Amino acid sequence: MLAGNELLERYRPWLRLLARADIESRFNAKFDPSDVVQQTLIEACRAVGAFRGSTEVEWRAWLRRLLSHALAHEIRRYRGAQKRDLNRERSLEAALALSSHRLSQVLISPITSPSQGAVRGEDDLALAAALERLPADYREVICLRHFDELGFEEIARRMNRAPGAARMLWVRALARLRAEAARAQA
Repeated sequence: MLAGNELLERYRPWLRLLARADIESRFNAKFDPSDVVQQTLIEACRAVGAFRGSTEVEWRAWLRRLLSHALAHEIRRYRGAQKRDLNRERSLEAALALSSHRLSQVLISPITSPSQGAVRGEDDLALAAALERLPADYREVICLRHFDELGFEEIARRMNRAPGAARMLWVRALARLRAEAARAQA
């Protein structure tokens, strides 16, 4: 297995993508997904001895849980809430799990065997890294379409484009993402 920092760095793009997908738009000006991911990785370094799992799936679930706690902390900070709302943190954990599932669905076909399920985690990490390498507008249109599940009218409004232009941007972005993912696997 990789050394601690190298192992955690492999998950940075994946965590950033999950955080980006779950930060409510009203908080975008308050904090950045990268800040939350950095805090998550710091906490993971501190608490790695507390990790009791033995599989990739358990490791990723543990990192998602740490990310949900970091997101909840930032949201409380900017909402001004004084108490810890455990229900909010649980809903963040569920939202992050759903975002992780959506990430898997962007390019990858459904799981048809147990061995494919084992490979899924690596594919998710590679896909998140490929998405990080895309130009910002490509990354944004993919996230708006697949994570926020917006229609092209709304995507166009948010990106200050015509609906047809937003759709074509999405098509080009997916083609580029597929090429980046294929290049990484080669």
